[in-house]
Amino acid sequence: MAVTPDEVSRIATLARLAIDQTDAPYYATQLSKILEFVAQMNSVDTSGVQPMAHPLDAKSRLRDDAITEVDQRALMQSVAPAVEEGLYLVPRVIE
Repeated sequence: MAVTPDEVSRIATLARLAIDQTDAPYYATQLSKILEFVAQMNSVDTSGVQPMAHPLDAKSRLRDDAITEVDQRALMQSVAPAVEEGLYLVPRVIE
């Protein structure tokens, strides 16, 4: 699929990109090459290929879900201007 410089200008306008009109033919050529490559990849039969979550067969290193800090909620809320049932009360901003 060949992209024309006029189409590049239209795409740039829609994407709110400022491009120099002298560069439009270069962008058209590059976009055409990208679209040809995508078409080439789409033509490959992948019906027997299983999808991968990650290209490397790596295992995630997960840490233990353990408490690392002491609960200081009561201390923090003791200096708050307004607290109710463990929640901070703030003034209404939006009506």
